[in-house]
Amino acid sequence: MNVRRTVAALSVSAALCGAAVAPAASADDSARPKGLYGAKDPKFDGVWRQSLALLAQDAVGVTPAKSAVDWLAGQQCADGGFAAYRADPAKACGPKTGEFTDATSAAVQALAAVGGRSDAVEKGIGWLKRNQNDDGGWGMNPGGPTDANSTSVAVGAFAAAAKDPAKITAKKGGKNPYDALLGLQLGCAAKAGERGAFAYQPDKSGEKDKLAANSLATVSAALAAQGKGFVFEPVGNDTRKSPKPMDCEGGDGGARTPAGAAQAALGHLSTALSEHDAHLMSTMPGAKDQPDFGATADAVMALAAGKHSAAAGKPLQWLQRKDSGAVAWAKGDPGALGKLILAAYATGSDPRSFGGVDLVRQLNATGPKPEAAAGSGAESSTKAKKDDGDDGGMNNVWWFVGAGAAAGIGIGFLLSGRKKQQF
Repeated sequence: MNVRRTVAALSVSAALCGAAVAPAASADDSARPKGLYGAKDPKFDGVWRQSLALLAQDAVGVTPAKSAVDWLAGQQCADGGFAAYRADPAKACGPKTGEFTDATSAAVQALAAVGGRSDAVEKGIGWLKRNQNDDGGWGMNPGGPTDANSTSVAVGAFAAAAKDPAKITAKKGGKNPYDALLGLQLGCAAKAGERGAFAYQPDKSGEKDKLAANSLATVSAALAAQGKGFVFEPVGNDTRKSPKPMDCEGGDGGARTPAGAAQAALGHLSTALSEHDAHLMSTMPGAKDQPDFGATADAVMALAAGKHSAAAGKPLQWLQRKDSGAVAWAKGDPGALGKLILAAYATGSDPRSFGGVDLVRQLNATGPKPEAAAGSGAESSTKAKKDDGDDGGMNNVWWFVGAGAAAGIGIGFLLSGRKKQQF
């Protein structure tokens, strides 16, 4: 991994994947590129955070500002790929521009969601197809070794563009993204507590490739193996059963299909969440022992997509708690706010009443004024109450969790540090 890639990956990880970092310094609109959300330096995460912001707004009925959509579309290179950020979009892209899978896939999802940008979406899809590895997956950079995170966000891009990921096959060998993901899942040969988890990449430091369980890879792959991207319709009524750990009595645990792999990963996540007060811990290299808010939000989405609303309820409730620090972590950061909004949306919860805070209002305030904001009247009438930090939407979540308990049911996700750390 070259130095540039390492720095970019770690910087984006710290910003978006849950590490407790100091709030970004404020900046007035004159210092911000026109249309861009967020005040901090966009060098490492401009496209990523803009994509999450637009996805979150669209999901909750907010029509993003045209300048915001134009900014994102304007970051695309002529070949269809996206870099983390281009300070001068008028300058043609070249080998040093740094186009990469994660930014391209996130941008495709966002532009597909807001509509009216079909040409940009198709160009992005074309870039992804041209840079697919022979094993069916994608690395962070074109030609780089396949990893679970980049492959997962690419799956989301194809799903958003209404293309079946299973039919996106490599030119050589005919493998698809699910083939690549299944090759990164820990099976019955792993320790009992790691079965069903995903590795970021095989560890090639020894004589044999080894897989090390990684929480960020697991939440990403658990969603992608279900054929889902960052946004999907809330499931609504489901079986409300908590996912079960991989059953290895039959040999491979039944996880050799995408659906089976997803359920095995969800079973692993449910156990991991229960071991840490309903949240995941940071696996970033060098990070202190601390919660990973972004990964916990991703876990909520993956569990909700898998029709495990009871299991998704408890980490969602933890994110809303004042003492968790999640709302404070997200304040002023459009990417982090987008993650929490999408987690709430996936479970059918109200992101405008999230632990006493209106996340949608906060997100809208980080960039250009939206063209239209659904529920704006309600936002205005309750602003003071929510900003004071009352229990707001907590009652809804406690009802959600309590209802599952009353029914006798146990209450049990992209960028990452790119390191093969264990839970």
